[in-house]
Amino acid sequence: MQKLTEAEVQEALVKLPGWKLTDGTLVREWTFRDFKEAMVFVSKVADAAESANHHPDIDIRYNRVRLALITHDAGGITTNDVELAAAANEL
Repeated sequence: MQKLTEAEVQEALVKLPGWKLTDGTLVREWTFRDFKEAMVFVSKVADAAESANHHPDIDIRYNRVRLALITHDAGGITTNDVELAAAANEL
């Protein structure tokens, strides 16, 4: 998997509402009604990540969930990260 260029990452961000670039990583936060709703979302993200064999860093704080995506093997953001971010947006 090849790392995307800065221009390609910026182009992808235009199509990924809510996502931002933080320290070379795609990041987005969601806020839910309660912990249970947050965990249902995390479970769906886990299913999508397993299907893609590409796993985000997930931070859960009661009703807030933060996903961070980067392909460590490629040293940056790849199409795998962009695709998983898009899938998370659809959930």
